[in-house]
Amino acid sequence: MQSHELLREVFKVTSAKQIAADLNLSLSMIYKWAEPTEKVEGSGLANPLDRIDQLIKSTHDPRLPQWICERAGGFFIHNPKAHWPHPYQVIPATNQIVQEFADMLGVIATAAGDNQVTKTEAKDIRRRWEDLKRVTEGFVRGCEEGNFANSKPSGLPAPPP
Repeated sequence: MQSHELLREVFKVTSAKQIAADLNLSLSMIYKWAEPTEKVEGSGLANPLDRIDQLIKSTHDPRLPQWICERAGGFFIHNPKAHWPHPYQVIPATNQIVQEFADMLGVIATAAGDNQVTKTEAKDIRRRWEDLKRVTEGFVRGCEEGNFANSKPSGLPAPPP
């Protein structure tokens, strides 16, 4: 979905007039955001979503989308490429997720052992959590791309139909 299409959908739910008032901008400016880029090219009126996209591409700084996600009550995690030992080995991929989960639980158990969690321990928990999300997202993407379809562990015969 293009940014102007998303904004058009948002304006169906949230009044463009209210957005203009909240942002102290003209209503015509808000409506221009919902037009395709070609229509506003040269006018310097790229919509805020396109400007954010350009800023992220220009800086390559992951703190920008992280900040945006935090403001929206979430957390940004970059979608990884699926890098498995072999594209059809689902068992090693699954084991990697289980190992990451076990590692995260180990960090949590160590941190909570004294009935308190320090800021440093909280950072360690967050880091392990992000590692687990990255590995799991890579696995899910591999599934979506069909990397594990009709797979069998190497060296074993295929299961009976």
